[in-house]
Amino acid sequence: MKIDNLEQGYYGIGIMHGKTPENLGVLWRTAQNLGANFIYTIGKRYAKQACDTHNAVGAIPYFHYKTFEDFYSHLPKGAMVVGIELTDSAVVLEDFKHPRNCVYLLGAEDHGLTNEAITKSHHIVKFNTPKSLNVAVAGSIIMYDRSVKGNHVYINGVPKES
Repeated sequence: MKIDNLEQGYYGIGIMHGKTPENLGVLWRTAQNLGANFIYTIGKRYAKQACDTHNAVGAIPYFHYKTFEDFYSHLPKGAMVVGIELTDSAVVLEDFKHPRNCVYLLGAEDHGLTNEAITKSHHIVKFNTPKSLNVAVAGSIIMYDRSVKGNHVYINGVPKES
């Protein structure tokens, strides 16, 4: 995979009220490998973990927000929030068209996203699974899906060709 920082578009990924620091380390390592432009946490701060063997927080920008409101008020201009949540109204990942500029938001494994986060998300995506997935696994799958659909990324509903 070739990452071109001159090409238009970006994405970030983060966890709201993450439960375990190990999940953060695994997610950040995957984010670095799959071309995320930034990583973030809401509620709990990231602490250096042995599972972040690539030191992702030293390689790509890391942001911390105390509350969802703080996060939402600091979104990059034009970014769409893509919440990952197992709800009836969510779009299954197989059918999802990734926005060119977006921020993926994952919730804690035991509580998921807050109602406010779900309401304010531009898109809600779910996996075609009967139960929830580990947060680091879910985020990794989302980023991988974005990378393999790379030439099918959409801008305002229109395919962006590579």
